[in-house]
Amino acid sequence: MTPDPSTLAANLKRLAADLGLHDCRIALLQGPAPHADAFQAWLDDGRHGSMEWMARQPQRRCDPREVLPGARSVVSLALNYWQPHPHSPPPQAATGSIARYAWGDDYHPLLDRKLRDLCSHLEDCGGTQKLYADTGPILERDWATASGLGWNGKSTLQIHPTLGCYFFLAEILTTLEIAPDRPLHDHCGKCTRCLTACPTQAITAPHQLDARRCLSYLTIEHQGPIPLEFRQALGDRIYGCDDCLAACPWNRFAQASRETAFAARPFVHQWPLRHFLALDPASFTALFRLSPIRRIKLPAFLRNVCVALGNVGTPDDLPALSRAAQDPNPLIAEHAQWALCEIARRLPSLSFPDSPNSL
Repeated sequence: MTPDPSTLAANLKRLAADLGLHDCRIALLQGPAPHADAFQAWLDDGRHGSMEWMARQPQRRCDPREVLPGARSVVSLALNYWQPHPHSPPPQAATGSIARYAWGDDYHPLLDRKLRDLCSHLEDCGGTQKLYADTGPILERDWATASGLGWNGKSTLQIHPTLGCYFFLAEILTTLEIAPDRPLHDHCGKCTRCLTACPTQAITAPHQLDARRCLSYLTIEHQGPIPLEFRQALGDRIYGCDDCLAACPWNRFAQASRETAFAARPFVHQWPLRHFLALDPASFTALFRLSPIRRIKLPAFLRNVCVALGNVGTPDDLPALSRAAQDPNPLIAEHAQWALCEIARRLPSLSFPDSPNSL
């Protein structure tokens, strides 16, 4: 016998908490996502950049019933990943900046295991489920907002009243009717700190993001050359950008995650940037075996490292960059050559050889 909707909700939330998830909210599924039309307009304008997968079958992304016929509820879940900066001696050479969510292990397998346990419980209650741990076509922030799991901020990031922005979202579609939660009001008010903080003005207006300008997109999703107009804005970033998160005043409530898997690995804060240029495919895979960084693959990662060195590197980095400028992969070689020229421009008193080959 299927439990009543209120009992289903209570039991599901209790199990989610036992599994270490930090919030669990439910929305009834009665139509397409509220921002379905806005999402289609965003695609039509090309603001998704080279993320062509987002434009495939947009109706599936906009209406979960296209994915799971008979779906009646969307369960939205939050997993906190915030970690404080470790207290360690400052490194002697420039290091790269990595988005906080990638300091530790890849969150996908961890979330997937927790969601499968929840799906098993709902299956025992007579439901058919589909889970998403940031792995499929769903406008997750629409359903999170509809369920009361925070609200969509002006940066387009979801904001939670006790977690801030530093959490992963996941969803379960189910054919069960589960008692829904009430939505929260938007609590951004007149604040525009996220818009001001964006280094490339990728947040073109409140709730409007042009991915083609976003440093997270450019260092993670984009596989080609980083446009020249954005390279200096990249600073020391080598994977993602947290500036709009760091600027949000709601993140003053962020607390350290209990998930030890998200603790920072040594390469995050202690590795000099130039050391990454010594990686080959095998050592890259070994170093980032458990990290989300591995999915962008070695050429794109070294592209990012070269740009960061162009912005913050010193004469000590010239030999490594010179070798990278001779890499057979043109993506690496071109960005390394740019970095060499940038260091020469930033340090005009440097005795710079006529050719990187002579370093």
